[in-house]
Amino acid sequence: MAQSRIQLAKVQMEEYKALEDFEQIASPAQWSIHLVLKPKIKNWSTKNKNYQILSKRVELDMPPKFIEKVDFSFKVDESIISQDEAQATYNEMRQITKEFRTQAMKLYVQSAARENEILSNEITGIVERFPQENDDGFDAEPGFAAFKQYHELRQKRMKLETEQSMHFLFEQQVEGDTNNPEEEIIAPTVIQEHELLKLGPKFIFNDPKTAARRHTIELATLKRKIENCFLRKKVSPGRPLEQFMAELDVLLQTLHNVPTTIVNLNKDKTIGIQTNQNDIIELKNNITELINSQASQVNQFQIMNIVKVKKKKNYGRLVKRLRHKFKLANIILQKSEKSKVFHLGKVEDYRKKSLEYMEKTQAYKCLENEDPLPDLIQRTNKYLLDLRLAKWITQKQYELLSIKPNEVELAHLYYLPKAHKPDTPLRPIISGLKHPTNKISKFLDDLLRPLFDKMAQETTVTSGFELVKKLNEWSIVNMNQNNIFCTIDVIDLYTMIPQIEGVLSLKRMLDYLKLKKVGNLKIETIIRLSRFVMQNNYFSYDGQFYHQIRGGAMGSPLTLTMANCYMFFFERTIAKQIKNGGGLYFRYIDDLFIVINWPVRHLLKQIDRWNKLDENIQLRANIGSFTNFLDLYMENRDGTLFTTVYQKPSYEPYYLPFNSIHPSHMKKNIPFTMLLRAFRYCSTFQTYLDEREKLRMALLLNKYPNKIIEQQFNNVLLKFNINQPLTINNYDKYRQKVFDSPYKESTEIDYDKVLFIYFTYCSSMKMFPLKFHTLWSKYFGESPINEIMPILGTRNVKNLQRR
Repeated sequence: MAQSRIQLAKVQMEEYKALEDFEQIASPAQWSIHLVLKPKIKNWSTKNKNYQILSKRVELDMPPKFIEKVDFSFKVDESIISQDEAQATYNEMRQITKEFRTQAMKLYVQSAARENEILSNEITGIVERFPQENDDGFDAEPGFAAFKQYHELRQKRMKLETEQSMHFLFEQQVEGDTNNPEEEIIAPTVIQEHELLKLGPKFIFNDPKTAARRHTIELATLKRKIENCFLRKKVSPGRPLEQFMAELDVLLQTLHNVPTTIVNLNKDKTIGIQTNQNDIIELKNNITELINSQASQVNQFQIMNIVKVKKKKNYGRLVKRLRHKFKLANIILQKSEKSKVFHLGKVEDYRKKSLEYMEKTQAYKCLENEDPLPDLIQRTNKYLLDLRLAKWITQKQYELLSIKPNEVELAHLYYLPKAHKPDTPLRPIISGLKHPTNKISKFLDDLLRPLFDKMAQETTVTSGFELVKKLNEWSIVNMNQNNIFCTIDVIDLYTMIPQIEGVLSLKRMLDYLKLKKVGNLKIETIIRLSRFVMQNNYFSYDGQFYHQIRGGAMGSPLTLTMANCYMFFFERTIAKQIKNGGGLYFRYIDDLFIVINWPVRHLLKQIDRWNKLDENIQLRANIGSFTNFLDLYMENRDGTLFTTVYQKPSYEPYYLPFNSIHPSHMKKNIPFTMLLRAFRYCSTFQTYLDEREKLRMALLLNKYPNKIIEQQFNNVLLKFNINQPLTINNYDKYRQKVFDSPYKESTEIDYDKVLFIYFTYCSSMKMFPLKFHTLWSKYFGESPINEIMPILGTRNVKNLQRR
């Protein structure tokens, strides 16, 4: 299926290029005929799909549901009529039902065939009469040839789309599933449920209603922030703030397409009325200008198409329908781990694997129906108060970390399926954003993680680019034919580290760095708070409550830093051995990477020794002349290092769809960063070209316009001042230039001079940032806060994963 999608993307790209060529050389008459033909072709494509699918349904004996659900039957009183006579009546009912279904299906297919035939004949006639003679000095022959090629590619693309629709029909037959009429009748304005799932977990559909509902709170938050800015200057905001908020409210309501109403902000109503009228006049002027500019080339039919409003797709209804179906079928839809696609699994399988995992790790104690939340809230606040009274923490820290009962909730456990591994094991995630100890956990993690990063910078990597850069430097001097790669996985790291030993590893780190205080906190205070966090991980799962008695919660900020510290002191012996042996050693959380010139037998013996260093750490190794680590593939080719991008076996050519309602800069950044990764990772020019074309196909599959893809690909080279095309002769030189380019260091933010503002994004807000900054300059450009720079951020509505 993935192969056919890539083939379709190639044809789409060829069709797009053919259309561009035709547009350049077409005469006015030819272009007008093309515009008239385009909607007819689109309509015929839909009708043809319907007809082909219906014909295949007849062949497979799979009538649509609206025909299949017709069942003529009534109850016969067998106390009066004999059993044989009643059975004969029932048989006659079934025969009537069968004949009706046959006749209805026959009539349905005939109707679809007739629609398809009429449209097909009409299109054939237009194509046959396509202008081939010169028109007003225009040479029509090249335009006709270009149109012919474009039309053939268009037909090829439609044929492939029909075949894809057939594929889903065959899948239904194999699975023995009943058919959904909305999945088999390809309606132009209805998106199929399977197509909705293909949009992926991160897809966001346009939801101006949610944006409109949120904007009152967002404006109130903005007003409070601006008032605080004036308060720091010890001046009153005065009337300019009220006028700014009123005009901004009108602007947002206009963009959200809701009636202009002014509430709770003392706004001038006349501003809203005048703005609304101006927008209507501006819209009329734009439409009139558009019609006038096209009048010489476009007929009245085309003008109607320009102003025609498309029927919106009801994504919300589809999501609700899917959720209901999954509930009835006992199916879980979950985003897969380290992937960007959905995974369908049975509820029974999840429960079975969850029970097996809990029994294997012995890390969780079941509390059954005893809710630990009220007691945990009380104990957390009491513990913080005791620390405050003993002067272990300040009053400000106490207020920051203490919790309110109405603001917290117990964490919950869910699993991410590892679809790239055999038997699809599950990774447990404890989601505790509002857990009573989460504030303390995040506070400690913000203090300790920078210290760990500084301590372990020689033995850890954080990205594939960092690894390939260091690996390239090492290979220049040390790489030979006998070097082998080894990747090692630490089994169940987060749940296998004992809690006390994990907290003590934080103490060892602080002692290693010779610190007695971090900020204004004593080491003893940090250890006390860390121990409290680690020993109070409670969560709910499947209607029951659990207490984690071993390891840390995967999802708690402090757990990662604790696990990293524990591994740092465990790996010191290993790192020293590898370094003394002339090899290279790095770690990324629970994955170890080694390249060294040792015999395989000797390395395996060493790994057995390392497995005995700590009873809590179990290592599982993979050794060979090639390997993959993070998203990087490495191979020793006769003493030469070969690298490229690594994609897991479960890889799907999925990126954030271009039609998802995200700001354009987010979507444009995807082609840029993905090609930059390919440039960094691919060690040969041919590998780079192959990866670039695979990336292009994947982006086209996700509806990215070829123009934007090319533009962003060119921007990658321009970023590094590469002004000529890459060739096999200059590729290594320019790739080294990318390696040598310095990182852009992050600068500290001065919150007294920067104001972060967030609004919910919808498709009509593309020009909102420009209009916002214009309003800001208008009202605050000469005010006491004119040195403050507003930075606009976006809030998204819920994506498909969260719905």
